[in-house]
Amino acid sequence: MRALILVLLIVGIAASAPCAIAGLSTTPRESATDTPTDQATQETEDQIGLTKAKRREVQRDLTRFGFDTKLNGKFDDSTRAAIGRWQDERGYPKTGFLDTAQHKALLDESAAARETGKSDHQDRRRGAGRVHHTRVVGGPIGVIGGAVHGVIGGLFRR
Repeated sequence: MRALILVLLIVGIAASAPCAIAGLSTTPRESATDTPTDQATQETEDQIGLTKAKRREVQRDLTRFGFDTKLNGKFDDSTRAAIGRWQDERGYPKTGFLDTAQHKALLDESAAARETGKSDHQDRRRGAGRVHHTRVVGGPIGVIGGAVHGVIGGLFRR
């Protein structure tokens, strides 16, 4: 097991070497303030840099607030419609696309709902009598596996 971890670490270091050689980019970045718009568009949404996991989080938050959509990590027609309904209820222009301010507002609203422990979705689930159980891996094997996963995953992340 130790040999496998050592080999994976060496491979990870070797794989990341070209990135280190490339160095820092000297190309100026375009910021959100460079392109003033009144409405969110695909371009403003792309500037947020949402990964598949972050898109799934947005979908989960929308569903939590009663704007049901599929939790697939893709902003398809269902998600665009849910974003549009959320924007309409919150007083934003109904475009179906998020900008940085709207994304932050959605995350803040979600965090506030988690702190108070209330949301429409949770109330509906409690009313139906369903209980949500989380799966937790415990013991020393779970801790070791989690640590190894974090180290190995960190090496191959770009």
